Amino acid sequence: MVLLRRANKRTTRSSLMPRLLLLIPSTSYRVSDFVSSAHRLGVDVTVGSNEAQVLESISNGGTISIDFKETKLAISTIEKFNKKYPVNAIVAVDDMTGIIAAKASKRLGLLHNSPETIRLTGNKLLLRQKLYQNDLPSPTFQKIKLHDNPRALSSKLNYPCVLKPLNLSASQGVIRANNTQEFIVAFKKIKKILLNLKMKYETKILPEILIEEYIEGEEVALEGVMINGKLTTLAIFDKPDPLEGPYFEETIYVTPSRKSEETQYLIKNMAEQAANAIGLKEGPVHIELRIPPKKESTNDKGPCVIEIAARSIGGLCSRSLEFIDGLTLEDIILNHALGKPILPEREKLSSGVMMIPIPKAGVLERVDGILEAQATKGVKDLTITIPIGSNVLPLPEGNKYLGFIFAKDKTPQLVEHILREAFSRLRFIIN
Repeated sequence: MVLLRRANKRTTRSSLMPRLLLLIPSTSYRVSDFVSSAHRLGVDVTVGSNEAQVLESISNGGTISIDFKETKLAISTIEKFNKKYPVNAIVAVDDMTGIIAAKASKRLGLLHNSPETIRLTGNKLLLRQKLYQNDLPSPTFQKIKLHDNPRALSSKLNYPCVLKPLNLSASQGVIRANNTQEFIVAFKKIKKILLNLKMKYETKILPEILIEEYIEGEEVALEGVMINGKLTTLAIFDKPDPLEGPYFEETIYVTPSRKSEETQYLIKNMAEQAANAIGLKEGPVHIELRIPPKKESTNDKGPCVIEIAARSIGGLCSRSLEFIDGLTLEDIILNHALGKPILPEREKLSSGVMMIPIPKAGVLERVDGILEAQATKGVKDLTITIPIGSNVLPLPEGNKYLGFIFAKDKTPQLVEHILREAFSRLRFIIN
């Protein structure tokens, strides 16, 4: 996510009612959470989306249609809107809108991360190259093209390796290969995924694949905010389910981390180094890292950064975090965007979320056991986000979850147990 605020105060608006422009794709889960946060903070909010709203013409600046696929047109639209409704900060809620937010904010005189930095976070190859150039722990890597011969390539690689599309998210198309045959199968599968997406015009497809050395070890996610180039850590999430492939579907996130204080220090330090290496100065960051086992690792530089996103945690997962005074993650993000101080101290309870995986492809007929799962002691919320009757597609082709389970308790261990117990009570009928 790109967070940007105006460098100089505008005199055309009351300082008590600044305006936020939220750039949110119509497919995002997060519209209501950010809009609710803006209202709690007492600011005017405009939702910029890629689908026209029925009442847009009479919404008094509450909504605006923006074509996210055409960057120049999108920036022009924002400039015209700003003349009528001066904007104090722009928040890009996901990867799709980050470049537009950065470029538009630069044009309007808002503080911003550089567009080049945001471009790095949206391209796995460019990110990996930048981290390597800054002497940060990195797997060996190379790129291949979609028209390359996978059989010829397969004999030249070291295994295991991981194949990754350059600009997809939510682990879509990410596949581990342990040998030449698995590599060929994975290559063909990813190529098919990318060509299908190109036909659907869902995203701009980059015709290359990143191949990385597979890194052993546990994975964690760090949620933070960059303030003038310094990282403020909001949470470190453990991922108790092993992410070993062949696909890398995330399920459970639990915080606070059960890692040692020394390991958590190394995680924070590496995350800040990586953010600085790519030039992130302001706004939320979601950074995923692997911690190689000491006895097996040839890497003596600490945790290895897997991904950096210039946004907050995806889906509805932000609801697993609550801070002092009842602040949400969205409250912290918007306060920072408006130049207000943030209060990063979490609540005392442990918390977590389970992203409910899609077990197979088909039509979601119904979900049984919801009431039983919601009744599990410690469950705070359970939301099924895919409508009944919808087609569902698991990884590696898909990029969605069936829903989210949220839990709180005294310890991370108890939270993990609650999430697993609640999930065990759900039954998904997919035909």
